[in-house]
Amino acid sequence: MNFLARIGRVVFSFLQAAGQLGIFAYSAVTHMFVPPFYPRAIVRQMMVIGYYSLPVVGLTALFTGAALALNIYEGGSRFDAESVLPSIVVIGIVRELGPVLCGLIVAGRVSASMAAEIGTMRVTEQIDALATLSTDPFKYLIAPRILATLIMMPFMLVIVADTVGVMGGFLIATGKLGFNPSVYMTTTMEFLEATDIRASLTKGAVFGFVISLMGCYHGFNSRGGAQGVGVATTNAVVSACMLILLTNYIVTEMFFST
Repeated sequence: MNFLARIGRVVFSFLQAAGQLGIFAYSAVTHMFVPPFYPRAIVRQMMVIGYYSLPVVGLTALFTGAALALNIYEGGSRFDAESVLPSIVVIGIVRELGPVLCGLIVAGRVSASMAAEIGTMRVTEQIDALATLSTDPFKYLIAPRILATLIMMPFMLVIVADTVGVMGGFLIATGKLGFNPSVYMTTTMEFLEATDIRASLTKGAVFGFVISLMGCYHGFNSRGGAQGVGVATTNAVVSACMLILLTNYIVTEMFFST
C-alpha cells in the first residue's frame, strides 16, 4: 500500500503541475490579445530574444551544416552515393537540425534569462509592487516576452539557422569535397519543398512559445530567495529542452507522417 501511495502522490503532483501550467498558459495567451498593450516592451524583448541571439545561432548552424556535409559524404562514399549530399543536407537542416538546434540554444539563453529576471522580481516583491500600481504583471511581463519569442523564433532565428546551416554544407562541399557550386545549388533547390519550409517555421513558432512559457512560468512561480531563483532557472531550461524535443516529434508527425 505504501508503494501505491507513493505512485499516487507522483501522479497527483504531475497532474497538479500540468494544471497550473495550463492555467498559466491560458492566462498568458488571453492577455496577449486584450488591451492595454506595451509595444515598447515587445520591441525591447524582440531585440533581446532575436537580435542578440543571432551570433550564437548562426555559428552553431554553420558548423553543424559543415559537419553534416562531411559525415554524409563519408557515409555516402562507402556506397558510391556521394551525389546525395546536397539533398540530405538541405532536408536534414531545414526539417530537423535548424529549428531544433536553434530552439535548444535559445532555450539555454532566453529561457534562463526570463526565469532569472522574473524570478528576481518575484522574490524582491517587484511583481507585487506592479499589482499595487494597477499594472497587470501578465500584460507587462509575460505577454510581451511570449509575443516577441513567437515572432522572432520562426521569422528570424529559424530562417537564419536554416540558411546558414545549408550554407555551411555548401562551403564544405564546394571548397573541400570538390562539388560544383551551380550543380550543388540546383540539386538543393530541387529537393527543397514548400512543406519543408512550413514545417520548419511551424516548429520555430511552437518552440518559441515553449521557451518563453517555461521561462516565464518558472520565474513567476519561484520562491525562496536567491536559491529559489537558481532552481527556477534550471527548471526552466530543462523543461524547455524536454518539451522542444517532444513537440518536435509531434510537429514532424503532423507534417510528414504517411
